[in-house]
Amino acid sequence: MALLIGVPRETAAGEKRVATVPDVVEKLIKLGFSVAVETGAGEAANCADDTYRAAGATVLGSAAELWGTADIVFKVRPPTLDEVALLRPGATLIGFVWPAQNPELMAALQARQVTALAIDCLPRQLSRAQKMDALTSQAGVSGYRAVIEAANAFGRFFNGQITAAGKVPPAKVFIAGAGVAGLAAIGTAANLGAIVRANDTRAEVADQVVSLGGEFVKVDYEEEGSGGGGYAKVMSEGFQAAQRAMYAQQAREVDIIITTALIPGKPAPKLITAEMVATMKPGSVIVDMAAEQGGNCELTVPGQAVVRHGVTIVGYTDLASRLAKQSSTLYSTNLLRLTEELCKTKDGVINVNFEDDAIRGLTVVKNGELTWPAPAPKLPPPPPAKAAAVAAPKAAAHGHGPGEPMKGSTLAIVFAVGAVLFALVGLYAPAAFLSHFTVFVLACFVGYMVVWNVTPSLHTPLMSVTNAISSIIAIGALIQVAPPLDATGAADRPHGLILGCAVVALVLTAVNMFGGFAVTRRMLAMFRK
Repeated sequence: MALLIGVPRETAAGEKRVATVPDVVEKLIKLGFSVAVETGAGEAANCADDTYRAAGATVLGSAAELWGTADIVFKVRPPTLDEVALLRPGATLIGFVWPAQNPELMAALQARQVTALAIDCLPRQLSRAQKMDALTSQAGVSGYRAVIEAANAFGRFFNGQITAAGKVPPAKVFIAGAGVAGLAAIGTAANLGAIVRANDTRAEVADQVVSLGGEFVKVDYEEEGSGGGGYAKVMSEGFQAAQRAMYAQQAREVDIIITTALIPGKPAPKLITAEMVATMKPGSVIVDMAAEQGGNCELTVPGQAVVRHGVTIVGYTDLASRLAKQSSTLYSTNLLRLTEELCKTKDGVINVNFEDDAIRGLTVVKNGELTWPAPAPKLPPPPPAKAAAVAAPKAAAHGHGPGEPMKGSTLAIVFAVGAVLFALVGLYAPAAFLSHFTVFVLACFVGYMVVWNVTPSLHTPLMSVTNAISSIIAIGALIQVAPPLDATGAADRPHGLILGCAVVALVLTAVNMFGGFAVTRRMLAMFRK
């Protein structure tokens, strides 16, 4: 029998997201499920009840009715204890749970004899789990929105401008933490024209920061900061001291600071002290994305934007919810991919298979039994270290590629032979030949220097344009067709056969000439962005 998926209205203060959008409802029905939505659940995300009905869902009038009849409940925020009490025994809850921070909720779920899949416990080390990774999708939205909030509170342009009224310098933005949210913030700020700097305890993200247009600011202390599941780990006291010194310097220099640092299961680390805030320029902005877990700034007030020492400190805890339509669409897609893994038979029945590492990691309660924390997933073994490759002997240089320098004795012989040949030509060749020979030698030298200094990727267009230029021989054909007049006004017309050959040569060279330039133009267009 097909199971019923219920989508209740979120009750957390300020929460505008909805766990499933109408487009995803249609796909869930194709998997064999029935879908019920609480009335008004998607209004804040611009998903009206009528759009759910049109997608095939049933709209129920009360939360109690939905919670009491649903076999599977899709949620965004962790459910309240009152909502858990409405769950019928044997039901399945899928959404954010945060088991480490919510022991009372975990106890209530066990007492209710339900199954709970915490989307925040997904083993992110598994590459195939990326399609279900709601933490990543929501963090990307939050990082983007953090920059928008900073721009709203900041009193100047992000990009530099030169106007008739004067020069406007670009804003300087510092991002503390280059995870998913931090990288999204870096890309957004850079696209708005700001000078972006970023730091992270994980040295491997430096290239990602640079690729998005930022500058990676390194802490003057050597320590690896990578933790499990894509998070950073708690650093040593020595590293933290050097990090605080770097943050203090950045606070004095930049206009905007965006902090994103989080450690799973622990309060957010304090990175920006009150003393650092006091040294910032008046009108500066701090956006603390870790406000919900206590904040990375000592002066952050969760859920509010306050002004301290002339600096606006934004501590909103609903950044993803402020882009409700976008974040809801991404989140519901994550839940759809998870549902596809749970219902591979497409018959509307889920199978919580503990043989699947991703499903095992997600499941925190199964039929009232605590299954959290999950054992570490079975990751594929790292590839064996390759033996040091034996340096292969260098092949002889081809074309203009680098090769071994010519031996001194060989070079001397080449120059001696060349000198003798040039001497013989100069002594015995007629004067008319010498002028032509000089032009020929210079052409060879110039051609060699030009062609051999062109990058190999441009050889084909170079050859085509050279081919077109070589069609200058058309001038010879023109002279044969219409020879120059002598002093008496007469012309020495060539024989009919020669004249015919000249006409054919003129036609062919014309095709070669115009075709060569046309081909060159099209090939060069491929190298332009």
